[in-house]
Amino acid sequence: MQKLQLLQNQFNPTSDDIFFHIVQAPPDPIFGIANAYKADTSSTKIDLGVGAYRTDEEKPYVFEIIKKLEKEIVNDPTLNKEYLPIEGLADFNKGCQKLMFGQNSPLIASGQIVTAQCLGGTGALRVGFEFVKRHIPGDVYVSKPTWSNHNQVIERAGLNQFEYPYFEPKTKGFNCAGTIECLSQARMGSIVLLHVCAHNPTGVDPTEAEWLQIADVCKKRRLVPFFDCAYQGFASGCIEKDVFAVRKFAELGFQMIVAQSFSKNMGLYNERVGAVHIVTSNKDISARVLSNLKIVIRTICSNPPAIGARIAAKILTDEKNFNAWVEELKTVTGRIIKMRTLLKQELDNLKVPGNWDHITRQTGFFTFTGLTPEQCDLLTKQYHVYLLRSGRMSMAGITSKNVRYLAESIKAVVQNK
Repeated sequence: MQKLQLLQNQFNPTSDDIFFHIVQAPPDPIFGIANAYKADTSSTKIDLGVGAYRTDEEKPYVFEIIKKLEKEIVNDPTLNKEYLPIEGLADFNKGCQKLMFGQNSPLIASGQIVTAQCLGGTGALRVGFEFVKRHIPGDVYVSKPTWSNHNQVIERAGLNQFEYPYFEPKTKGFNCAGTIECLSQARMGSIVLLHVCAHNPTGVDPTEAEWLQIADVCKKRRLVPFFDCAYQGFASGCIEKDVFAVRKFAELGFQMIVAQSFSKNMGLYNERVGAVHIVTSNKDISARVLSNLKIVIRTICSNPPAIGARIAAKILTDEKNFNAWVEELKTVTGRIIKMRTLLKQELDNLKVPGNWDHITRQTGFFTFTGLTPEQCDLLTKQYHVYLLRSGRMSMAGITSKNVRYLAESIKAVVQNK
């Protein structure tokens, strides 16, 4: 894997300006796209880079159940601003375990799952990989491609990275054979980062049968699964089905790590609500793991914020609130699924060259379109359609009003000579 390029800072301790040597860092590609989109004055502009849900009116959406519970919390005179425990809010952590592993998971009952609240999914990844570095250091295998922040988080934790060939460009699907072949040659005890569902950036997920093949090679090579679950509910529309991989690996007896985020499926983006789970072999080891996990958290953020976790806990631990959330989530995911169908229909109706079946085969927030970097550049410069140069497109930015224009723009760049 090509290592991330570090800035070559030449510090001169005798200089009057101690920061003069620092060079301008490149902007984050996703946030850079968002800024460019905001600066564009075109009436036809489309933001397909955003990793946040938008309504059919292109507006941010706040769940009604979130609004209701937030008001309850703000007006609750029994609550205060005291620090939470290092591992976070207890009710939140318990609710996270049940959502991820199942209401009746024997692992929960036996105390084999260590859970700590974290600063969103990124915070959970950072805490998880820092724990890995300190206690089970090894090579980390990452899908090619993956969410770009994965690489940076793992690098900052000081771990070596290798890629396994996840995406097959010819089929625009999952390269199961390549993944299995690569992982079967991994060093014993390595860590393998796996997307639970709605793979970012490709939108391509293994089938249940393919997950079993991945589990088999992990068993044979004693690989440690590190799951990233950022989109539970956004792949199939079912929160239970979307965590099949985690629950199956748990059933098969794996000790593993899971990073969990509520940014997308509860719309708690700026509240930074997430959790890290570590599955151990018994309750005694769990206690030792938690004690060391708390040391990691203490040195990173000391302890997590309360408001977002309190909201999530009220959903995860109350049946009425939970059911209201699930119904809203189905509406949100249903719109994204509908946009996939509409986009494919428009591309087919316009007879855009190529096969576009992958638009509806892929799942979740994103689609890997198969467009070249040059075609993506042309989409942005000439048609005001903003997406990553990799061809990753956010389905949340598509609406019933702009889908025709988007299809026409794609046709134009595909046919461009």
